[in-house]
Amino acid sequence: MALGKNYDGQDCSLARTLELVGERWTMLVIRDALYGVRRYGDFLAHLDIPRAVLSQRLVTLVEAGVLERRRYQDSPPRDEYVPTAMGRELWLPVLALGQWGERHLSRRGARRVFSHVDCGGRIDATATCTGCGAEHLPPDQVEVRPGPGLEDDRDDPVSVALREPHRLLDPLP
Repeated sequence: MALGKNYDGQDCSLARTLELVGERWTMLVIRDALYGVRRYGDFLAHLDIPRAVLSQRLVTLVEAGVLERRRYQDSPPRDEYVPTAMGRELWLPVLALGQWGERHLSRRGARRVFSHVDCGGRIDATATCTGCGAEHLPPDQVEVRPGPGLEDDRDDPVSVALREPHRLLDPLP
């Protein structure tokens, strides 16, 4: 018997959350949106995700209110995808999962380092600044930069842009 693809019979907040963000690629799309990726082609190039899967994930995240779809060009029509307030709340789980993976699964160490924009202190897995002690820092107060474990020779625009310090949520060039 094949496993079901949803948790319809469960009245559980975690199960409902997994319905939305638990499919393969979804958290990576959210992570990239928090990094400042906004355009379909940039998600596609950076994630190496199949087009149909990316399209479906973006539709699902827009319908759920995690991302907002905005028109940035009329001819030909082009859209960008920006995290909503609800989407920005996923910063803490993305940060915590990434740092957990670096502690337990990484062979090279941190690929990305997060720091507090105001003081330069490192950000821990609870979004607390180890420099000044500010807690629950929202993504717009955090800068991402390459870490010691980053070995990235990819040449897609997102990978290239993320080799320089970048404030989260700011659109990548």
